[in-house]
Amino acid sequence: MSEAPLLAVEHLVKYFPVRSGLFGKQRERVHAVDDISFTLGENETLGLVGESGCGKSTAGRTLLRLIEPTSGEVRFKGKNIFALPPGEGRRQRREMQIIFQDPFGSLNPRLTVERIVEEPLLTHKIGDRTERRERVADALSTVGLLPEHMTRFPHEFSGGQRQRIMIARALILRPKLIVADEPVSALDVSVQAQVLNLLNRLRREFGFACILISHDLGVIRYISHHVAVMYLGQIVESAPVAALYATPLHPYTRSLLSAVPIPDPRKKRQRIILTGDVPSPIHPPSGCRFHPRCPERMDICDKEDPAMRLEAEGHRVMCHLYTTGPVWAPDLPTPPNT
Repeated sequence: MSEAPLLAVEHLVKYFPVRSGLFGKQRERVHAVDDISFTLGENETLGLVGESGCGKSTAGRTLLRLIEPTSGEVRFKGKNIFALPPGEGRRQRREMQIIFQDPFGSLNPRLTVERIVEEPLLTHKIGDRTERRERVADALSTVGLLPEHMTRFPHEFSGGQRQRIMIARALILRPKLIVADEPVSALDVSVQAQVLNLLNRLRREFGFACILISHDLGVIRYISHHVAVMYLGQIVESAPVAALYATPLHPYTRSLLSAVPIPDPRKKRQRIILTGDVPSPIHPPSGCRFHPRCPERMDICDKEDPAMRLEAEGHRVMCHLYTTGPVWAPDLPTPPNT
């Protein structure tokens, strides 16, 4: 990471209340995102990976303040966006955009493509009618669509084309950060490659940073500079992409990578099959959250929380198997558990 990161996420926490009873009193809470920290430099891509329900999408939406956090800080260009006054926060949103997972569900079926892509310009009062129309046409051309597509409606496009419309809408304000939440999970494999190549080209062309959220390790490897692996609301390992795929340290990361198909039929990879189900995020296990399913479980794992340790340059892991590296933590104090 660069010395002055574009984005610094420190001890981000998001709990959802579980209410019951006549008056809706909070009885429990879902530990969706539970104390995660990472940084992202300009023009870099961070892959946030993990199985369904681990908190990836919640983390992405919370750091953009689409969901209000429980605690923690997110500093964008050195400013804590959770502490910005409303006016400044609105201006900050111009530089932080999101591409949602479902392109069809994210596009208003009653609006034309021109009106959909133009909406951010209208919201931020940018340009007159003629200028906005030119910028929409330019944005659509950038993502490989034609000017005549402006008058059509979302249902008239394929899944890949709808995702390109979403990318055009995210790019129309020239943001410095884009959170791409499973942007290709609903697309065919051939279309996935087209969209990923488009994102990579646009990132280099426009110089924005990207957080790519996915459960597909092949997608993450193809486009990311760094990878952060999440399990049950926590980041358990993070490293440069080459280091993580070459020498995964955490047992959970190793199990995920063992499931990635090898394109050469002559080569075989030993599959690591995890036993048991993912624990409930309402009642996460004590100690290491992965210990009920871990093939290398030790006695200490269910008693003590492992520290995040720096085992190699840029390679951090949260596991009791590693005790020699220095403990890594951002500057802020860890939030209380209550």
